[in-house]
Parts: sequence; C-alpha cells; structure tokens
Amino acid sequence: MLSRKSKLLILKIVSLFSVVRGYNIPIIILAQYLSAIFILAPEKRALSILLDFNLFILVFASSLTIASGYIINNFYDSQKDLINRPNKSMLDRLVSQKTKLSVYFTLNFIASLMALFVSWRAFLFFSAYIFLIWFYSHKIKKYAIIGNLTAALLAVIPFFAILLYFYNQISFDEIENHKSHFAVIFAHATFLFLLLLVREMIKDLENLKGDLANNYKTIPILYGEIISKKAITVLTILTVVPVYILIEIYDVGYMDIYFYACLIVLIFFLLYLWKSNSKEQFLWLHNVLKLLIVAGVFCIVLINPSVLWHGKKLLLMMHSSFLGML
Repeated sequence: MLSRKSKLLILKIVSLFSVVRGYNIPIIILAQYLSAIFILAPEKRALSILLDFNLFILVFASSLTIASGYIINNFYDSQKDLINRPNKSMLDRLVSQKTKLSVYFTLNFIASLMALFVSWRAFLFFSAYIFLIWFYSHKIKKYAIIGNLTAALLAVIPFFAILLYFYNQISFDEIENHKSHFAVIFAHATFLFLLLLVREMIKDLENLKGDLANNYKTIPILYGEIISKKAITVLTILTVVPVYILIEIYDVGYMDIYFYACLIVLIFFLLYLWKSNSKEQFLWLHNVLKLLIVAGVFCIVLINPSVLWHGKKLLLMMHSSFLGML
C-alpha cells in the first residue's frame, strides 16, 4: 500500500502533467517531424531528417516552450477555469502557483539554452516566441479578435522555426526557385491556421460564463452569440480556399482523402453549430475540431506513403545485418 505522502506526490505529478497538457506534447513533436519530412523539406531523405541533431534540439525546444506556455496560461486563467473547467481546475490546483512559475521559468531557460546551441538566430526566435506566449496569456487573450488571431498564430509558429532552419541559407535569388514549394507550405499553414482560429472562437462560446465573470472582452460577450456564429461560419467556409489550392493546383498525394473528409465533417459541423446553445454542445464542436487537427497530423504521411514503406525495408535490412553480426 502506498503511504499518504506517496499518494500526494503521485497526484501532484498527475496535476503537473495536466497543467502542461502532457498528452498534447507527443502529438506536437510528431506533427513537427512529419511536417519536416513530408511538407517542409520533402527533397531530403526521411532518415537524414530523423537523425538531424540540430533539428531534434529545435523540436525539443519547441515542445518545452509550448509546455511552459500551457503553464503560464493556466497561471493567469486559474480563476476563470474554476468556472469553465471546475474538475480540471481542482486537479491543477494540487500544484501551487509558485511551483508552476518555477517550472515555467526552468522550461523556458532550458529551451533558450537549447536554441542557443543551434544558433543565435534560433535563440532570438525562441526568446521572441516565449515573450509572445507570455504577453498573450497576460494581456492579449482577454480581447476579442486579436486574442483569437494571436492564439492561432502561436500554435503555427513552431512549424516556421523548422522552415527557417531548413531554408535560412538560401539567398533571395534562390527563393524564386522554391516559390511553388512555399505556396504549398503556405496553403497547409493557412488551412491549419483557419481550423485553429475557428477552434479558438468555439472556445469563446464554450467558456462564456467564466470569461464574463473575469471581464474578458471576447467576441460573443461584445457582439453576441449570433455574430460569433456568423464569423465562425465565414472562417469555416474559407477553409475551402487552401483545400482547393492543395488538391487542384498542387499534389498532396493521398492526403486529398483527408481534405475531402474534412470538408464533409465541416459541413455537418456548421449545421450543428447553428443548433447549439449550451456549453456541452460547444464542447462537442470543440472536440470535433481537435479530432480533425489530430487526424490531420497522422494523415500527413498520406502525401507520400512510400516513405514509410522504404523506411520499413531499411529497418528490416538493418535488423538482418545486426543479426548477421551476432
């Protein structure tokens, strides 16, 4: 049997895991690596990307920065979450605010050092990213439109860190040669940005009571639920633009199946949106968008599934060689 002290320690570890949203971090790491292999640097061998130590450092630094971002967001939202997420809030409160800040500064310090190991440009990039996350959590998120836009942008920024890593050596003259590739990247980023922006606006509807009690100036509070739903509808319809570009103009392999499925789901999403008027219904819509985003991460491999097949063959060859040495 565990002692009372041991049980409390386990609960605090679980609480900290909840605060940093540890369940999101592996998905973020996977998303960055799959994006690097299939979207950002498809001309490079998958194995060389996976074995790139500097890239590993950048991905790890991004993960630590995002985890610290969740902490500072939780720190400033502690009162609001008591209303919006009472069960999670009670779990999160097992870790003191002082401990949260200590972990926050520690993670940011480690992330900055790791970025400096790669280059001074990476250090400046992550320093600015850390500051933006703090400023968003402290001030910007309380305001309509700019808060939503900033939240969606902050979620996309880590992917641009990897893009800059791969293309920081090319000159302005060479950019012309990569124009079509950058267009594909921009279309992917735009689709993700729009989904994230819609999700942020759904969260505003879902968290209406807590936001109102804590003097947040969100779109549904300032302009009403109908205006908010109209804005969400327009943004959802706009996702058709990057999807059309990716499917009809450029080649995304079998990932077009994902995009077609997304459009079908989003049609039903909009129909349900206009029937929704409770926190539970908005939470369901929020979860649908999360599912689409996570599914999108795994479906990146559909751009070129042969990469996985070649990777499997390589692993089997390495395994056979290792057994032969024994």
